[in-house]
Parts: sequence; C-alpha cells; structure tokens
Amino acid sequence: MSSTARVSAAYRKMVDDDHPAIWITLRPEAEALAEAREIDRRVADGEHLPLAGLVAAVKDNIDVAGLPTTAGARSYEYHPAADATAVARLRAAGAVVIGKTNLDQFATGLVGTRSPFGAVPNAWDRSRISGGSSSGSAVAVALGQVDLALGTDTAGSGRVPAALNGIVGVKPTRGLVPTTGVVPACRSLDCVTVFARRLDLARLAAEIMAEPDGPGPPANPGTPVPVAGVPRIAVPTREHLDGLAPGWAERFGEVVQGLRRCGVRIVEVDIAPLLEAASLLYQGAFVAERTAAVGDHLAGHAGLIGTDLDPTVAAIINAGHQIGAVQVFRDQEKLERLGQAGRELLAGTDALLTPTTTWHPTLAEVAADPVGANSRMGRYTNFANLLDLAALAVPAGAVNGLPFGVMLTGPAHSDQALAALAGRIGFDDVDLLVVGAHLSGQPLNGDLVRAGGSLVGAVRTTDAYRLYALDTTPPKPGLVRALPGEPDSTGTAGIAGEVWRLPAAGFGAFVAALPRPMAIGRVDLDDGRQVSGFLCEPSALAGATEITRHGGWLAHLDAVRSRPSSS
Repeated sequence: MSSTARVSAAYRKMVDDDHPAIWITLRPEAEALAEAREIDRRVADGEHLPLAGLVAAVKDNIDVAGLPTTAGARSYEYHPAADATAVARLRAAGAVVIGKTNLDQFATGLVGTRSPFGAVPNAWDRSRISGGSSSGSAVAVALGQVDLALGTDTAGSGRVPAALNGIVGVKPTRGLVPTTGVVPACRSLDCVTVFARRLDLARLAAEIMAEPDGPGPPANPGTPVPVAGVPRIAVPTREHLDGLAPGWAERFGEVVQGLRRCGVRIVEVDIAPLLEAASLLYQGAFVAERTAAVGDHLAGHAGLIGTDLDPTVAAIINAGHQIGAVQVFRDQEKLERLGQAGRELLAGTDALLTPTTTWHPTLAEVAADPVGANSRMGRYTNFANLLDLAALAVPAGAVNGLPFGVMLTGPAHSDQALAALAGRIGFDDVDLLVVGAHLSGQPLNGDLVRAGGSLVGAVRTTDAYRLYALDTTPPKPGLVRALPGEPDSTGTAGIAGEVWRLPAAGFGAFVAALPRPMAIGRVDLDDGRQVSGFLCEPSALAGATEITRHGGWLAHLDAVRSRPSSS
C-alpha cells in the first residue's frame, strides 16, 4: 500500500473506531498526506525507505516537531522545535507520524487511567483498562489505526499495555535507543519502546532507532550473543505464579509445555531476588528521580492537583521529597546485591519467561483502588530497567475472551536473542480469507484488527464457489463450495475477497468467538494458493438468496443500493 493510501486509511479508521481517548493531538490530515505523497515520490525514484507505507503514533511524552508535548498534563505543555531522536529516525525511514497519544500522566502508572484527557479503554473490551502508561500508543496499534507506535518504559509501560491489548511490545536494552527529546520519568531508567502487531516490524523499528546519539557511544555498549544449541529458558517456581487472574497460570503452563515440545529446556527458578528488586522502584529511593524530573512543575501548579494534575500521580511524585541521600545509597547497595543474586540464579539460561502482568482489571476496579490495582500490574516488569535487562512482550493466546501475553527478559544486549526465542513460542501467523462483513470498511472488520490482523491484499476464489445473502444482522454472505458436477450458470469467475494475516493466538480467539452458521475451512484461490477462509454451513442456506452473479459481497451491496425505491 502506498504511503498516501495508508495515511488516508488511518484517518478513516479513527473516525470508524470512535475511540477518542487514544489521542491527545492529531496532525491535520492534509499535512500528513503531503508528507506521505513526498515519501511515495521518493520511493518511486528508487530510494530505499524501510518504513515507507506505514503510519506511526508517538506517546505524548516524546517530542514531535510541530505538535505540542504535554506528558499528559495541559499545564506542562510546550512546543518542541525538533523531533526526539527516536522519532526523527522513524520518519527518516519513511514512517508518517500522525499524532500524539494519551498516557498515564508523566508516565507514572501501569493502568492507562491517570490522565486528564480521559482513561483509555482496552481495544478488546471497553469496560477494561488498556494498561499504561503507554495506553494510547498500544490501543492505536491494537485497533489498526497505526502500524507501529512509540511508548516509553520505566516500570513496564512498554510491555503491560502490549499484553492487555494482544500486541507486541519491545523494550530494548537501556540506552540502546536514545531518550533525547523524551520527558523523563526516571531519567536513568527510561527506555523508548515500540508497539506493533508483528514482532518483525517492532524489532525493525527498534533497530532503526538504535544508534548512538551524538559523538559518544550508547550506554553500556555490548555485543549481542545469539542463542546457540538447545535454548534454556527459566520460568518462575509455582509460588511466584500465585495470584494470577483466573485461567492465566494454566495458559502460562500451556505456553511452557509448547516450548518443551519445541526442544527448549525449561528450568524452574526462584525469582524472589528479582521481585524484591522490583519493589525498590516505587517503595524505595528511586521514586525520588521522578520528583527530580517533574516535582518542580507540581509544586508550581499545586492548585491544579485534582483537575489537570492527577492526584494519584502527584502523591507518588511528591513522596520523593521525603527521601534523603542516605536512603539513596542504601537502596543502591541493596539493588546491587539483589541484582547479583538474580544473575546467579539465571546463570546458564538464555532468558526468563513470565506472564507479562498478573491480571486485567476493569476500569471500575482501578477507580475503586487506584494504587492497589496498579501495584499488581508490575510484578514481572518492574525489575528490568533497575537491573539493566532487555525484555519483550508477545501475545500468547486468549483467556476468557481477552488477550494473554508472556514476556521474555534477558541480559543487556540480548535483544536479538530474545526475539529469536520469542519465535519458538510457536504462534505462527495464519492467513484468512474474508468475503463479507469482515472486509475493510465493513461492520465486523474491527474484530479482525483487534485479533492482531493486518491486510495482505485483495484476492479472488476459483470458480468452484457460490455466494449467498444470509438473513442475519448485520447482513452477511455465506460462501459454499459447489457440489461436484454442479453446473455453473452464473458466468462469474470466482468470488472477490481479502486475505488478512493474523497471529495464531489472535486467530484462535477469533475463531472461538465465531457464531454459527459460519465456519472456517480451506478455500482455493485463483492464483493457486489455498488459505483458511470463511465458509457457511449448508443448513443456513434455506431461504437465502444466491448472489454469485455479482462476483462478491461489495458488488452485491452496490447493486442493492442502486435498486429503484419501491415507493
């Protein structure tokens, strides 16, 4: 798809989704289209732009030239003269940034509800949280409004919302992607992260951004070591899986068993030192770094606490004023000791596999207990940046109709190795043919997007299929294979449709929710491929009208609309 067409589709999708809390600021569509047309011209002239044809969103604590930066607070707004380094590199690679996304204010929270611009509901279930703090970025990707989005991660903000929305979240090694032009939460710990529906795209974007910023080297330089031989993956011992949402421990066990079947050696590890280190992020001296970042702004605008300034966020940040220098040094020593213990426990393994988070609360549950609900979210994420670890979150199926995700965490500069290990989890992509209400622009297309789907392209079946208009709400067609020897009196060469590519986890959840009389079967395409596709049970055709002569559902709808009114 051209860059121009993709930008136009993004703006239409935002209107169709009616999910306004995702965005704080949008670029004017005409401005984005002008940039897209220039990208298309450069590509036509032979220039290699690896992200051409893709649109991106940027969390609103990361600078984009021409758009205000608020960090989730109107009172903090300023107008940057230049893109953040990470944004500039994405745009140089051909991505078109279309706006700034909502977040937990000052990137303080894992729930996605701490914003005067509104709580961001989940992409799958609007009664539940999106996760934070990179809430808008994750949901924009999950809904297919954008192809990739930037977030930040200090305590898990680039991983928790990925898991809760069924997408990929890549948190690179600390310092690998420059944070120049990022409003700090904890300056020494912050990471720029990437959301996408596909791991390969997320990793590509991360690699494009991962260059030294200025004359000096990146923080903690190192050489990635690929996994050789039989991978050894550590998993938490049973007591550290207590308290997960219903069905999550069982689903995690299924993921672990799947890895075993793929030849991965699983090693149970008592991760208590890592979890104790995680507690230092908010219960120790490190919270004072948040105070250093934006405490002066809170002090100067104290009268706005409860309106423009979120009271929960303000309480967390202001608590840092009570922390003295002695506690800082004590906690630094404690962190070094716990980090060493953690490294010894994980020695000889290639990565730690955990659930990404522990539960998926409703918006009402978080409103009733904003601090307690949030604290449960970061059990497996809070220690990574404190201990200088790389991590990525990937979808791993669904539980009770909602996404479930797992996370791989490894040493600094194990980013490439973690991506390779994630491929062993075994959730391969599935191509699915749709011919009716799930087509682009049709009423049920959002179901495909929420399942992680991306459009591959328009296709046509062989002439061995018949299409019927079923009596359903919303209206939908039924595709059936003609019986052997059945004459073709339609004169139509196949049925028009689209192929969408879904991660297997999303495909499984999508199929599980499919109502009768629809079914999934193998469908032959006129280009020789065979893909999974929507078919209809023959029993549903009683009273249905055959519409094969139109050659497709959209052509049938056009014919219906063009009929003269009976009045």
